Amino acid sequence: MSSSNHNNVGGGAVVAPPPALPRMRKGRKGIGWPARLEIALMTGPTLLVFVTFVILPVAVAAYYGFFSWQGYGPPTNFVGFRNYILIFQDTTFIDALKHNAIIVVLSLVIQGPAAILLALLLNRKMRGQTLIRVLVFVPYVISEVVVGTGWSLMLQGDGAFNALLERFGLGWLHNDWLSDPGMAIWTLMGILTWKYIGFAVILFLAGLQGIPDELTEAAAIDGASYWQIQRRVTLPLLGPTIRIWAFLSMIGALQLFDLVYIIWGQYVAATAGTSTMATYMVANGRIAGEYGYGNAVAVVLFLISLTAALLYQRFVLRRDTEGAITGAGI
Repeated sequence: MSSSNHNNVGGGAVVAPPPALPRMRKGRKGIGWPARLEIALMTGPTLLVFVTFVILPVAVAAYYGFFSWQGYGPPTNFVGFRNYILIFQDTTFIDALKHNAIIVVLSLVIQGPAAILLALLLNRKMRGQTLIRVLVFVPYVISEVVVGTGWSLMLQGDGAFNALLERFGLGWLHNDWLSDPGMAIWTLMGILTWKYIGFAVILFLAGLQGIPDELTEAAAIDGASYWQIQRRVTLPLLGPTIRIWAFLSMIGALQLFDLVYIIWGQYVAATAGTSTMATYMVANGRIAGEYGYGNAVAVVLFLISLTAALLYQRFVLRRDTEGAITGAGI
């Protein structure tokens, strides 16, 4: 009996298997040369800009940090790691580092919950919704120079804020909001919250728009209350957006400079308890004429920010980035 008769046993039609597709030739690492060329053309300009304006300046700053250099002429007085050792022996820098850590924690604790509540409120249909969104976001787009100058004038001892308190019979709250070491850090946090909460609200609103209405409607049908829906459905789905915002807030707090420098200056900030690593760098580097030491502080600030970013990427953002990575092979 022929093989065709064996294939037709039972009277059923036989479907021949599809022919095997030809395998494309690839390079040693599984990527063809046209794809490699395309990757190089697309990423080359970006890598060039990144190396030129990020990696190279950091390398040059690290080089100058090994010298006692006053900012003119080639550096010749080589001091090795002395500048880097002196940084961590200076209690003023340690205090500035602590202030940065406090600002990071308070920014996450204060701005995060407040921005989430505002975003949930503005995500509901209400009268004047667009106007409220604009008013919340306006402080974020105002220049830091304008914000710092305005708040510094209003919060002086004889400024508008204390005068307003006295007008409403709250003169007992009169305070030196900028110079009091026990109050200055909270004044700074109030200004930072007013300035940057609009960015967080807009970011969370964008994340809320990506949550399907079917999920919240199904939870409501099952009898969940509004706050139960937000806690059990909305916030978990908003998690990736919250983690991205927390990352941006953390890096911004570590590198905070402009508002502190404008409002408190390079001298008052240290005594008022609002100095940061960036203001310390300017005060002890450029203003003091010790550019080698200032470059060393800049490198330390970069390394601290980089370490925080890598740790956050490794332990917090990993759950979000792993889902976006797909394998190259099929």
